[in-house]
Amino acid sequence: MSMVPNPLSVEVTVPREDTVLLTVQGYLDADTAKEFQHHLANQFHHGRRHFLLDLSAVPFMDSSGMNIVLRVYQEARDLPGSVQIISPLPAVRRVLDLTGVSITVPLSESLEEALGRVDSLSGAPREPGS
Repeated sequence: MSMVPNPLSVEVTVPREDTVLLTVQGYLDADTAKEFQHHLANQFHHGRRHFLLDLSAVPFMDSSGMNIVLRVYQEARDLPGSVQIISPLPAVRRVLDLTGVSITVPLSESLEEALGRVDSLSGAPREPGS
């Protein structure tokens, strides 16, 4: 029997030079938060300013996960940059709403919507089809 019933998986893709998409799968809690933090720190090290967090495969997030989201939000804002959460499952969205995190960190329903918000923040014109 595994000691970690729901290990964390983080897939990192770079849709644009200064933007990173982290697709998270599994529980984002006290047991996995440090691993998630390492992925984020690595992307800051590589000069990313905009962080898109796809939480569509995260069935549970506790205060450890929320604290990391808020920390990356603060760090990105200082660059200046941004953080967006994409497609949180209902249970995670409820926690984000109840704690007020969704007021601070924008929620998007899709990668396209999130990239559009990044464009509006940076003033970059959006290319047709992107």
